[in-house]
This record gives sequence, C-alpha cells and structure tokens, in this order.
Amino acid sequence: MKPFLAVLRFLTILPLPACKGDEKAHLSRSVPFFPLVGLLIGLAVATVDSALNHLFPPALAGVFVVIALIGASGGLHLDGLADTADGFFSSRPRDRILEIMRDSRTGPMGVVALVCVISMKIAAVASIEVGRRWAAILLMPLAGRCALVVMLVLLPYARREGGLATVFHQNRSMPHMALAVAVLATVGWLSAGTEGLVMAAVSFAGILLFAAFTYARIGGLTGDTLGAACEIVEVLPALVAVAASQSI
Repeated sequence: MKPFLAVLRFLTILPLPACKGDEKAHLSRSVPFFPLVGLLIGLAVATVDSALNHLFPPALAGVFVVIALIGASGGLHLDGLADTADGFFSSRPRDRILEIMRDSRTGPMGVVALVCVISMKIAAVASIEVGRRWAAILLMPLAGRCALVVMLVLLPYARREGGLATVFHQNRSMPHMALAVAVLATVGWLSAGTEGLVMAAVSFAGILLFAAFTYARIGGLTGDTLGAACEIVEVLPALVAVAASQSI
C-alpha cells in the first residue's frame, strides 16, 4: 500500500500523510498504480458532473468538470504541457530544447498549448449528451495516467543527469505497460461497451504517436513530456464520444 499512497499523494492534491520509510523507494515501485490513481480521479469527477447537471446547464457543468480535472493534480501536468510546447516548437536543436523546457517561465507557445488543450476539453465535454458523458469523463484521467506508464516504459530518459521523473523511470517494465493498457481497455468496455473500447484504442494510439514525436525531438522523455502526454491524451476519450454522438 505504501507505493500506492505515495503516488496518490504525488499525482493528486490529496493531503495524505507521508509514509514511513524511504519516500523515493516507495515512488520507484508505484508505476503499476498510476492507472488506479487515474480511475479514482475519473470516478470522483464523473460523480461531480452527475451532481452538477442537476444544478447547471450541461455546458457550464462541463466547464466545472475540466476545472475539477485540473484541480485534482494541482495543475502539475499543465505545467509540463506548457514547458514541452515551448521547447518542442522553438525550432532549436535538442540540447537547446531541453534548456528551454527547464526554464520555469512560460513562453508564447506554452500559453497557446494551454489554451488549446483546455478549450478542447471544455468544448468536447460540453458537447456530449448528459446521459452519455459519464463514461468519457471516467476514462479521461485514466487514459492520461496510462499515458504516463506507456511513456515511461517505451522511452529512455532524455537528460543524462536525470530529473523529477527519474524515480519512476528506474523500475518500470513492459508488464507495467501491459497492465495499464489492459485496465484502460477493461474499464472502457465495462463503462461504454464498444464505444469505450474505441476510446481506449484511440487513447493508446495517441500515446504511441506522442511518444514517437517526443523521441524524434529529444531522444527520450522528461517530467515535462510526461505531463504533456497526460494532458493531451486526456482529451481523446471525450473527442471519441463526441464523434460517436455525431454519427448516431
């Protein structure tokens, strides 16, 4: 339980007490629990959405849903998205990209990325019929945290000196990725049948594409690219749900 509690405290804003022992050792064994953290966030936010739809129009409830998704992690992954966008779209060589990503200041491309991703989430969630969007909201944070696992397993660390995510990179393995994908597919099937499986498949494809893009740009991952992957992939289940509703 200590690795799970450690990563739950790391990936969310829950004020959990620190576990006894070596915190880094607990976090290094926590990668298999990333999907569980995402699932718990999804259950909480989907429940919030169900309650809000009794008080507000669906579009406004959708805004609160996205705020809740951001608030659950304290904006941790959005910071990574902004830094990644500033670096990747700077048209600089690899080493300079890594320097830009390490800069705590947010540049124009970072702001654009934040606006685009948050706006897309709000528009997508608000566009899904109230009776059908529970599954999409459930899968959004789950897909995002599964993206973290896939990235960790597939990519080497880009910085020779390591970084914030090094502790998670030490003990990752292919079975961790298989477990994450299996959880995503199972929850997708149980929550929305075939449509849920499509959400899971599109999310996994999105993770692989972003992993390939990241490797092409900097030869591996950093903590910032993990955050970016989480935020980008979170959008995909909602987009699939919108596309499915349009085809009905």
